[in-house]
Amino acid sequence: MKLLDLKQKTVEEAAALLGVDPKAAALERFVAIGLPTKKSEEYRYFQIEKLFEKTYRTLSYVPHTIEEAEKVIITDGMVTHAPKGMRIYYEQCQAMDMEHFDPMYYLGHLLSPHVIKIDLDGDADVEIEHRYTQSGALINYRIVLLNQANRHSTVFESFHAEDINDTLVLYGYDIFVAPDSTLRMLKNQNMHDNQYAMVASHRFKLDQRANAVIKSFDMGEDMGLQLIKAELDRYAHIDAGHLLYLNNEAQRGTVSKIIHRGEHATSHQEAKNILDGHSRGIFDALIKVEHTAKYTKAHQNSKAILLDERAYMAAKPQLEIYIDELEASHGSTTGQLDPKQLFYLRSRGISEVEARKMLVIAFANTLIEQVKDHRHQELIKQTFDEAFYR
Repeated sequence: MKLLDLKQKTVEEAAALLGVDPKAAALERFVAIGLPTKKSEEYRYFQIEKLFEKTYRTLSYVPHTIEEAEKVIITDGMVTHAPKGMRIYYEQCQAMDMEHFDPMYYLGHLLSPHVIKIDLDGDADVEIEHRYTQSGALINYRIVLLNQANRHSTVFESFHAEDINDTLVLYGYDIFVAPDSTLRMLKNQNMHDNQYAMVASHRFKLDQRANAVIKSFDMGEDMGLQLIKAELDRYAHIDAGHLLYLNNEAQRGTVSKIIHRGEHATSHQEAKNILDGHSRGIFDALIKVEHTAKYTKAHQNSKAILLDERAYMAAKPQLEIYIDELEASHGSTTGQLDPKQLFYLRSRGISEVEARKMLVIAFANTLIEQVKDHRHQELIKQTFDEAFYR
């Protein structure tokens, strides 16, 4: 399958190529927005057309018998392992967002009519491991995640690829955070050696007084973009943090829209970006405050360190405000390592490589240390070390 074949197609032509009902609402929305190009606002800094030009094998998604394990393992888009008693099943998606800004959100749903539904019971602490084993493949799957009211859950994501190459992964979440609950989503990903590229399109819907903590730690090389849409009801709060440590020819980052719909909703979004080699980091983020969202508090900031003169940071924090009764701020800075600090460490007998690492990790630690679980912190630091010394 070549995704470029979907460019500028009618609803009927796209339905025939995808093998879906031409009356599907998601198909109409996808065709109306159009396949992303370099002119698309959300993909302006990401060479998405480079991925569309390749021909991928499509996989058959036949549910496996789920084996018992300590964590959820999703292999090539199918659940293969899960903790005993955990409620995981496949169903047709009943709660698609028909106002999402990303056409790949709809394409993901069209390619994956049956979503993986995960119900988090009680105060759950869940680890989800994504495994990819197929070369030259298009791996697509969607996950619907729900928690319970008055409960506090954590989901820790990791990604592992075997000796594969030239695979494209389209995946994403539809996450519903219940009233008076807290959901922490932690993503830990190290990509390298052109094993796979990824476009991850997510939707978060926060109910009244819900609290979502989203922390993504993206490191290494290759091409990967996460697109996030979050909607906040009354008194809801979202804390989003994004750490990039990239090298070589990497193109990775975050495109997001956080929408305040209810009164007294609050949001805090912070990006730390460390770019080496000929890499490109992306932080294209919008906070939108609707007329109905009085007394909002919204803060957004991006900081970047360029370790190589060839590195490039595309930082675009934005506020779109329709009321006066609020507190809001946004900003962006880009710089380099302080040569005086580097000289001081070198003068104490520390090698240049280790001195650079000390300064870089000090910059990144403000986000890493926000992860409350010590084990998760150590896993993220280990991933950082792997990417740094690679």
